[in-house]
Amino acid sequence: MAEDLKAKGNTAFAQKDYKTAIDYFTQAIQLDGNNHILYSNRSACFASEKDYKNALEDATKCTNIKHDWAKGWSRKGAALHGLGDLTAAKAAFEEGLKFDSKNAQLLNGLKSVEAAQSSTGGDGGFNPFAKMTSQLNDPKFIQKLASNPETASLLGDAGFMTKLQNIQKNPGSIMSELGDPRMMKVIGMLMGIDVNMKGEEDASTNTNEPASSSEASKSEPAPKEEAKHEPAAQPMEEDKSPEEIEEHASEAALRKKADEAKQVGNENYKKRNFPVAIEHYRKAWDTYKDITYLNNLAAAYYEADELDNCESTCKEAIEQGRDLRADFKLIAKALGRLGTTYQKRGDLANAIDYFQRSLTEHRSPDILTKLKDVEKLKEKIDREAYIDPAKADEARSKGNDLFKAGDFAGAVKEYTEMTKRAPTDPRGFSNRAAAYLKVMAPAECIRDCNQAIQFDPTFAKAYVRKAQALFMLKDYGKCIDACNTAADVDRKEPNTGKNIREIDSQLQKCMNAMASQRQNETEEETMARIQNDPDVLAILQDPAMQAILGQARENPAALMEHMKSPAVKSKIDKLIASGVIRLG
Repeated sequence: MAEDLKAKGNTAFAQKDYKTAIDYFTQAIQLDGNNHILYSNRSACFASEKDYKNALEDATKCTNIKHDWAKGWSRKGAALHGLGDLTAAKAAFEEGLKFDSKNAQLLNGLKSVEAAQSSTGGDGGFNPFAKMTSQLNDPKFIQKLASNPETASLLGDAGFMTKLQNIQKNPGSIMSELGDPRMMKVIGMLMGIDVNMKGEEDASTNTNEPASSSEASKSEPAPKEEAKHEPAAQPMEEDKSPEEIEEHASEAALRKKADEAKQVGNENYKKRNFPVAIEHYRKAWDTYKDITYLNNLAAAYYEADELDNCESTCKEAIEQGRDLRADFKLIAKALGRLGTTYQKRGDLANAIDYFQRSLTEHRSPDILTKLKDVEKLKEKIDREAYIDPAKADEARSKGNDLFKAGDFAGAVKEYTEMTKRAPTDPRGFSNRAAAYLKVMAPAECIRDCNQAIQFDPTFAKAYVRKAQALFMLKDYGKCIDACNTAADVDRKEPNTGKNIREIDSQLQKCMNAMASQRQNETEEETMARIQNDPDVLAILQDPAMQAILGQARENPAALMEHMKSPAVKSKIDKLIASGVIRLG
């Protein structure tokens, strides 16, 4: 359930529906509170919403659960950067690099923080906005506003006070409010600057004269410096600069170059020239980071029977796909190929695990079929590996002792062990059927009797126990059939009639039970009951039986001759039991 919610959260995140993603990850955390990935994912959502305070809380929880997971430190560094705490952000990125020195997110984050520190003096510790935002949560903050004549009037502005409350929850969002004059008054109060001083000086001079360039730079915050206080992983939503346009053009050129290499790889893959295909797929990935190239590379390694390289490439595709926020279908493909790799190696447990993970990302019919096939194969292999005739005999002996002692539930357990250790031995199923009868489980008894008969059609005991179970269910018609079949089997080798007394006794019980049901029944009631009994009607409508019954009326001794046939005897017994034929 938690995995399903995580997958939904990932989908919402990819669609930039961060609030919905937060809701899904929160539900998943309620089910699996020790899953560091869930906290990491929710931290990313909060950061995307610029709610860096909550992003930091989740990132900290993530690193507490799994201290050596580099991505958790990347999340923490991004959140601290968003809050303006550059020193702590740098420490977080550096801590993460201890565990993964080549992690692109950590390296980019560290570079962004160092650039921001340079813009604030280079000492890495001075950050006036960090100091200012910390004062927003001072318990005396409102009191300070009220005591300052420049800000006291703002307390009556409900809209502005709501904005302040939102900034208190998410201090990083203050950067987007610098154009609000009311906010500049609050910032001036917090930083000890008289924001009206410049205005008074201008008022004493010619107000129609534009401010000098140096004055303009003092009154307007520099956009580039503000951007440096944002985490590198959270791009600013603003018009692209010429440099950015050039960067995007360069990116398109790299993708084109990578696609050209991929095309060469595809052509050689089709020709089964895998070494050349591998070379060009690797070149495509090195040129441009799209995990499609890694998936192709893994496929080439698989076909070339380089399973170790295939495995490592699939894992790289999965990890990089998470970092790059790739399409879930591409990640699912890498997980599925990893499952196929383990299947080829004969590691069915891991194959099942990765097929299931793939289906969590994307429900592919092909992977679903592979999963079912591997599960069946593993079950068969495990079942065959468990076979041990010696241990089967041990279990049967223990079961027999427990049966004699009256511990029928214990006997069922031991006989079950025997059926696993010797799955084609009818004795285990027949013995368990006898124990099921003792615990009043006739349906289970019949199932085991049928299994024993399938393995050995001459095993008369199984027919006897089946008849006993049918009698318990009051299915007297089928009980008579089972008794007559048992008698027929018992007359043949290797039984030679050793169960005949038990069979005749069970048949007589069945006949007596049916006779007691129709005791004191009138002839009209008998006829009405017969009309509602399909088995009896079928016998009476059988032309062969009609001929036999006709002969019996003229010559009763002929009936006994016909009853030497088990099939005819069974039908005659049913007619006697139902009252159609009355003896004496």
